[in-house]
Amino acid sequence: MSTLTFESGAMLGRQMRRVRNNPGLLILTQTMPITMLLFFGYVFGSALAMPGAQYRSFLVPGLLVATAANGIMTGMFQAAQDTHRGVMDRFRTLPMSRAAVPLGQAGADLVVTAAGTVPFLLVGLAVGWRIEGSALEALGAVGLLLLFRFATTWVGIFLGLLTRNEEAAGQLGGATFILPLLSNAYIPTDGLPGWLRTIAEWNPISAVTMALRDLFGNGSVPDGSAWPVAHPVAGSLVWCAVLIAVFMPLAVRRYARGER
Repeated sequence: MSTLTFESGAMLGRQMRRVRNNPGLLILTQTMPITMLLFFGYVFGSALAMPGAQYRSFLVPGLLVATAANGIMTGMFQAAQDTHRGVMDRFRTLPMSRAAVPLGQAGADLVVTAAGTVPFLLVGLAVGWRIEGSALEALGAVGLLLLFRFATTWVGIFLGLLTRNEEAAGQLGGATFILPLLSNAYIPTDGLPGWLRTIAEWNPISAVTMALRDLFGNGSVPDGSAWPVAHPVAGSLVWCAVLIAVFMPLAVRRYARGER
């Protein structure tokens, strides 16, 4: 086992103990997507042209991706909290890889997200959502979802290390709620004004949402869509690769630099 793998595993264990010792936050983060599914599916769904069951099938992939995009918020808050309390400074004095700490945080977040996806999917099945594609395509959809969560977590870790303050990270993280609103997660984009549709369809959340709908068999690509939505699986993979390639090195470098 490589040194980096061992050290990252140790940091992952530390993050998992942190989650275990804060069960209230864990319960909140796991139940919030389910609450949103019930609220949006039965309250907002009644105001849209889609029938209720059809809208809930449309909504489940969108909420999965919107929840995955919250990796920005959780990654930012945890990194800022550890930095603000001096934990990062203590880790930095230890003889281990500079990538181990942020990699451990991202890995632990991925484990928690994977576990939380199961009850959400079960509730989705209970309210009428169905997997219309093959089992292999469904597994590909879940894998793509977790890859997107991993990518957004690195964005959050970098921003958290940059802000270095819990309050600032909380306020900035709260502002990320607007990202799913500017996408096809909750509503179709083909009825939006041209300029707004373009912004929404170049939002990474739209590409990943459309990819999940395609792989789960829950919808078809709207006519005239931008390239990431017209080719959703390829577009999603490109977005994930770009986010990881940009923000993983930035986060590791920022952690290594400390206050300098």
